[in-house]
Amino acid sequence: MSPLYREFETQAQIDAQYNPSLHLTDPTAPGKHYATRSAQARQILRCMLDVPYGPTREETLDIFPADAANAPLFVFLHGGYWRALSSKDFSCVALGLQPLGITTVVVNYALCPRVTIDEITRQVRAAVAWTHHHIGSYGSDASRMALGGHSAGAHLTAMCLHTRWHEDYGLPQDPIAAAVLVSGIYDIAPLRYSYLQPMIQLDEGVIRRNSPQFLMRVCQTPIWVNWGDQESPEFARQSASFHAAWRSLGNQSELSAMTDADHYRGIHGFEDSGSHLSQWLAGRLLPQRN
Repeated sequence: MSPLYREFETQAQIDAQYNPSLHLTDPTAPGKHYATRSAQARQILRCMLDVPYGPTREETLDIFPADAANAPLFVFLHGGYWRALSSKDFSCVALGLQPLGITTVVVNYALCPRVTIDEITRQVRAAVAWTHHHIGSYGSDASRMALGGHSAGAHLTAMCLHTRWHEDYGLPQDPIAAAVLVSGIYDIAPLRYSYLQPMIQLDEGVIRRNSPQFLMRVCQTPIWVNWGDQESPEFARQSASFHAAWRSLGNQSELSAMTDADHYRGIHGFEDSGSHLSQWLAGRLLPQRN
């Protein structure tokens, strides 16, 4: 039997690597955590919800401003394998950053199969451009804008890093001050043979256009690529491969596994100001702090 992808010969083998919920005792627990903590964030933090950045209903973002004027900001792209969840499930990422003086912007986007991954990529790029142009009106400094995402959101973050920002959007060529990519997939080819295919509908063109592993460019943005140390080997391999390709052009990248984290707990650090995730961002956006 010829392999479908690398050494994997069956869909079951690929699903075992790329479906993190298969390994959970309670597959509903991560979603409950995100929803509960996100509702708390919207209750206790100042926020502007459903701010439109594009013409369609799903093209909105939620802004959680820092208290100080001209604050740096973090733009977060959520996961859900491009076919589930919304910005409201991830308001929680602002909990650890707002006390550090960092504004958080959580991006919403349309989902597969109603739209394609090509369109989702276009939408998140538009969200980043909108934020760069308009965040000053919300008290933040666009020149200190970090970007990050989790799972499919890490993939979309990587796609944003490969954007022709100056040519296509009139922004500086490298408008992102730092980026953190948590548990991402950077070669999406194996998902064509997975349980996700009926929803995300990959073909050769979509895979070629949306696999950031093979779309590298010279970029001044320093990045941190990470995954949970309890994730499947393919998440570790994908992260290491992307890190190596990024560095091969002389770009800056750190690579590490998050300790005691599965696919879903990897972003819990955004809820804690003292966590490695929150402190890594603060170190790159607030260099003047003691």
